[in-house]
Amino acid sequence: MHSAGGTGRALLAAVAIALTVACGGASNAATAHLTGAGSSFDNPLFSKAFFDYTLQHPDVTVNYQPVGSGAGIQQFIKNTVDFGATDVPMGSADITSAGGADALTQIPVTLGVVAIAFNLSGVSTLNLDADTLAGMFLGHINKWNDPKIAALNAGVSLPNKNITIAHRSDGSGTTYILTDYLSKVSDEWKTKAGTSKSVSWPVGIGASGNQAVAQAISSTDGSIGYVELAYAVQTNVHTASLKNANGKFVSSCARRTATRSRAARL
Repeated sequence: MHSAGGTGRALLAAVAIALTVACGGASNAATAHLTGAGSSFDNPLFSKAFFDYTLQHPDVTVNYQPVGSGAGIQQFIKNTVDFGATDVPMGSADITSAGGADALTQIPVTLGVVAIAFNLSGVSTLNLDADTLAGMFLGHINKWNDPKIAALNAGVSLPNKNITIAHRSDGSGTTYILTDYLSKVSDEWKTKAGTSKSVSWPVGIGASGNQAVAQAISSTDGSIGYVELAYAVQTNVHTASLKNANGKFVSSCARRTATRSRAARL
């Protein structure tokens, strides 16, 4: 957050931090307004939290714009918002551009899931492993009835239909999370695209923000992409189960996420 001296700003702004500052400001003025921008991954949480807080404290308003992690960092650096939110912590170059480590605070906020969402007529369950997922995003696997997909989904009738990849077109922490995973499981992906908030996608259609990607998947039969789990739920698209290191297929359901988050070491 901004103070009179320009310090105390927060990136990866925790709701508690934002609201603590809001409370302090509200005691000295009739109204207090906070502005933030960044991660669309975090927006479902922020929308609910800020709305509920304003109901209890109508003299405080929080305006958050889910423009993506990359754009949020840039707005934070340019000092046009009180706080930014990103799924990937700021690197040294961005910290320097924002005034140095003493001028900001980065605070973990929440834990969420990047879900592999898909829309394929007649198919509601889908198993994938790391190699197959990487092959799809690289464009090597471009038909839904490809033998590699079929081998993981015995008994599922997969159509001879083109695969459409839906991905982010903006700088995105969600993209960073997915590409970091793909770089770890696929040497080819690591070499050709790598890990970043914004990559040169080998194939697919781009959309800005989690919501837009989820809508693109929802409206395109034969598509598959990646979104924060809440967006898949909101748009009523199916999510794939991924094979883990133990050979088990793991779904991205909210209950499983909540259970595992309680055991996470942060």
